[in-house]
Amino acid sequence: MRKVIGIGETVLDIIFRGNQPVSAIPGGSTFNAIISLGRSGIPTSFISETGNDRVGRGIIQFLTDNGVDASYINVYPDSKSPLSLAFLNERNDAEYIFYKDHPHDRLDFQYPDVSADDIVLFGSYYALNPVIRPQVQGFLEYARQRGAILYYDVNFRASHRDEVVKLTSNFLENLELADIVRGSSEDFEVMFNKTDPDVVYRSQISFYTKKFIYTRSADPVELRAEDGFSKQYPVPQTDTVSTIGAGDNFNAGFLYGLICNGIRRSHIDGRLTDDQWDRVIHSAQQFSAECCSSINNSVSIEFGARKKAELPSFVTNE
Repeated sequence: MRKVIGIGETVLDIIFRGNQPVSAIPGGSTFNAIISLGRSGIPTSFISETGNDRVGRGIIQFLTDNGVDASYINVYPDSKSPLSLAFLNERNDAEYIFYKDHPHDRLDFQYPDVSADDIVLFGSYYALNPVIRPQVQGFLEYARQRGAILYYDVNFRASHRDEVVKLTSNFLENLELADIVRGSSEDFEVMFNKTDPDVVYRSQISFYTKKFIYTRSADPVELRAEDGFSKQYPVPQTDTVSTIGAGDNFNAGFLYGLICNGIRRSHIDGRLTDDQWDRVIHSAQQFSAECCSSINNSVSIEFGARKKAELPSFVTNE
């Protein structure tokens, strides 16, 4: 059976509403997507790091409890696990403050087994961080050589705005490795002061990779691909409790859609049909809307169980 391998940060998300903490949940951008996929019956592994403390042990247990292989988590013996404070405003959008105590990060892990048509999910500052860049890039190149599909979520926070110039070469290398790129309007406003999806695609993306998904909160999703292909997908209305994890779970649903629709490396190397795009974007929007309907960072266990039951037989029998 095909699997998804995520590589990214782990944090404990402490969520505030009206300056009062209302929840504490393990999180991280790629982490949230991997949890949703694990709950939905997709074999998953996660590569990351955490501190040797109660929070770190809880994060590893959370992964395991949700069906994710956590054997590639590097535990720093003398560090505390990272924290993220998320402050929800009146529109339930979050403003973040991050705290990290890994002064000597040196990501050290054995490569998980990667087979042709597996999917690797990567992104955020973790995929750009110069300190661990050699290890991250080495794994991405290995996965690419093994025939995996690489999905890159840009997810560049405003807190790193002053590092854009320093990180640009790493960003371009990620684009070159990626088969599919997703970014938000906020990402490209922070990085390049550009918000028009066509301008972003032409000036920043298309030279490196052709398949590009541009999201912008409640506005329609913009898709750009080979041969001038362009399509727009309205975002379904939903009663939003929190937007934390909305983009992460869009990614999860998209990858679930790739697997359930039998879209493999050979399809990605060519051109996806309209119907294939429609199906995977619909799946992405389903997962995102489900996440936004609660205070959690991932889809609910109940939603995951339904998606697990919907897995086609050709997926479960591989």
